[in-house]
Amino acid sequence: MQTGKNAAASAKEKAANVAASAKSGMEKAKASAQEKVEKMTAHDPVEKEMATEKEEAIKQQAELEKQEARMHNAANKQAERGGALGGGYATTGTEGVVESHPVGIDKGSGRTTAQNPRVEGTGPTYGTGGTYR
Repeated sequence: MQTGKNAAASAKEKAANVAASAKSGMEKAKASAQEKVEKMTAHDPVEKEMATEKEEAIKQQAELEKQEARMHNAANKQAERGGALGGGYATTGTEGVVESHPVGIDKGSGRTTAQNPRVEGTGPTYGTGGTYR
């Protein structure tokens, strides 16, 4: 029964995320079309620049709303599953935002560190016969 509950929660989350992406895409397309109309009717370069800035602001807002919807959908999925994340992770947060972090003391999980080219020793090592560290 738990597997069915998890599958249903995942399906609902995916459907809600698709809807949020579609809405965001429509808002962005609408902003682009509106910008083109405003640029064509503008007589002043300043008005054209304002139209571009307005389009960018609308697109940023649409993307922000999409990301907020995704976070909300993930929180709803966790709530439907009974709040358990599993895998040794705990949830914290407010307003439906779910953050996760490992629980317990790090005793060497066997995971490798992420490669960061800015941090010495985390990237691949070249010149060792073609092998990587």
